[in-house]
Amino acid sequence: MKNDTQSLDTQLLPPDAKQVPHELEKHGDIRIDEYYWMNERDHPEVIAYLEAENTYYEHMTAHTKPLQQKLFEEMKARIKEDDESVPYKYNGYWYYTRFEIGKNYPLYCRKEEAMTAPEEVMFDNNEMAEGHSYFKQAGYSISENNEIAVYGIDTVSRRQYDLQFKNLKTGEIYLEVIKNTTGRATWGGDNKTVFYTRKDPQTLRSSQIFKHVLGTEASEDVMVYEELDETFDVGIFKSKSLKYIFIGASSTLTSEYRYTEANGPDFEFKIIQERTRGLEYGVSHFGDYFYLVTNKDKATNFKLVKTPVVTPSMENWVEVIPHREDTLLEDIEIFEEYLVVEERNDGLNKINIKRWDETADYYLPFNSETYTVFASINPDFDTELLRYSYNALDTPPSVVSFNMRTKGKEILKEVEVLGGNFDKDNYESKRIWATAKDGVKIPISIVYKKGITLDGSNPLLQYAYGSYGITTDPAFSTSRLSLLDNGFIFAIAHVRGGEYLGRNWYEEGKLLKKMNTFTDFIACSTYLIEQGYTNSNNLYAYGGSAGGLLMGGILNMAPELYNGVIAAVPFVDVVTTMLDDSIPLTTSEYDEWGNPNDKKYYDYMKSYSPYDQVTVQNYPNILITTGYHDSQVQYWEPAKWVARLRDKNIADTKIYFETNMDAGHGGASGRFEALKETAKDYAFLIDLAGKSK
Repeated sequence: MKNDTQSLDTQLLPPDAKQVPHELEKHGDIRIDEYYWMNERDHPEVIAYLEAENTYYEHMTAHTKPLQQKLFEEMKARIKEDDESVPYKYNGYWYYTRFEIGKNYPLYCRKEEAMTAPEEVMFDNNEMAEGHSYFKQAGYSISENNEIAVYGIDTVSRRQYDLQFKNLKTGEIYLEVIKNTTGRATWGGDNKTVFYTRKDPQTLRSSQIFKHVLGTEASEDVMVYEELDETFDVGIFKSKSLKYIFIGASSTLTSEYRYTEANGPDFEFKIIQERTRGLEYGVSHFGDYFYLVTNKDKATNFKLVKTPVVTPSMENWVEVIPHREDTLLEDIEIFEEYLVVEERNDGLNKINIKRWDETADYYLPFNSETYTVFASINPDFDTELLRYSYNALDTPPSVVSFNMRTKGKEILKEVEVLGGNFDKDNYESKRIWATAKDGVKIPISIVYKKGITLDGSNPLLQYAYGSYGITTDPAFSTSRLSLLDNGFIFAIAHVRGGEYLGRNWYEEGKLLKKMNTFTDFIACSTYLIEQGYTNSNNLYAYGGSAGGLLMGGILNMAPELYNGVIAAVPFVDVVTTMLDDSIPLTTSEYDEWGNPNDKKYYDYMKSYSPYDQVTVQNYPNILITTGYHDSQVQYWEPAKWVARLRDKNIADTKIYFETNMDAGHGGASGRFEALKETAKDYAFLIDLAGKSK
């Protein structure tokens, strides 16, 4: 049978994408895009090409189907199917999410006053998802009288949610539907007014805040704020104190907030501090003050200030926690007697607990070499209990209740890893440091099964993201055990472009320094080979979205280092996309990538843009995935990239491309369908690792 499969493989050629040269001119520079025709969504030729690629991928990987099924079954077997989140109490009710055996989607539930009370199932997503190939509920928000829930539904995967209303007492779903929203909404204190964010139907930019009164038509809704600057997005939320509602407008580098009393009745929004380019701040409320995490006065790693609610502008900001060069202030959590500060020092999460009366100031002790910890759901002011979550590459997530006064703690839940053979003592995690081409030390978090020999023969999967200041923390994954148990080492390269080592770490990997992200990743790959963790015949790389851009960069710059690369929903046609302000997200990202209408940024962007830099050379084995309804990276970017890679590749390697015709940027919905996608990726890697030995 194996010989039959191999014979069949050689008979099927990859789809031959036609070339129709299309001239793109900017700043006197002419680029020829021979696959520009793929940009036409829903065109029969485009659909036919995507379907042909899917057929080719399925055919060429048919021999891995048993492996895919085995991986899926073992990953599924590790999951406690009838799992339940740790309940939290809010406004007289205990809220939690649970799953039922064999079902893809969660049930959102609550119980009044005590966990012994009868269960109310507010939303059964399994029933709601029936008849839809994709389904996503964007949480819910409940009126302060606990009677009405507003929630967002997306059945297309374009992240354009319909808001609906449900009476939790009667079960009635109201007829009023508000379309094209972010899926989130905020209640006024009057139990009848709802604020929500509407998206631009073309660019999908969150640009308008509307006020809706329960029982009225959506056409009667009143716009309370419109963001005219196309580089900004807007959102709306309520303070933990429930006293104020905030409208936030933000770009990559700048933020601005407005506020109003949640009880209205007029809901007139006042500004806290007008936007100043480069000034960022976030807002919380406590007592007579707003507390702001801000970078004011060149506080690169941010500091904490407070300002009176009645006069909140910048001249009244008073420092509470000063800026520190070695510590990134990430967030705060306010309690009646305590201030909890989430920080990052030397790449590691820290939780600092301070009493407002200054009688206590200490850090929670975490002794691991690499881990992830963060404050969990803490809706109450008047409590001395802090709830936080902890996990590591070799340690399943746990939810801990910590008494800030006595310093005692209770583990409320640790994720169970079923299947019978998991023991965290069988795995080892640590942090190592590579040296970048400019001499900067790049941290790598790494995990593998104990007992392997570091002789350079091990298959290794290296992951990174490296954009927007988003940090990839070293978190546990039950699915990843299938790689580790097959002899793989897993490594996270904490490259510049994230904030792992502070805000400067981000600044050094964006705009005209973006190249550092790619060269950092390559330096980590080289180091892992030099130190005997793997070799170029067994090194694999994975990245998605902006991490897919990273994969495109390293494929062009150092293809010889890798045996296989997976690029998920990859942002690869950078120049063309950033020149088209009709495409979702483009204008709001000029501060991340630069505006190519400026020749300086155009030239630099073109120098690393994966699609523009594809050249005739030996490329490794590549798997590229996308979603047809992706609102963040349009399907045609990876589609065109695949065609050009195939045209230029002179190596005897496989380049596969799969489009999920029912999904968007996040892939398939439902926990088991998502596992099937992971199983496909892992089978691709394990199959290649087997061939390379």
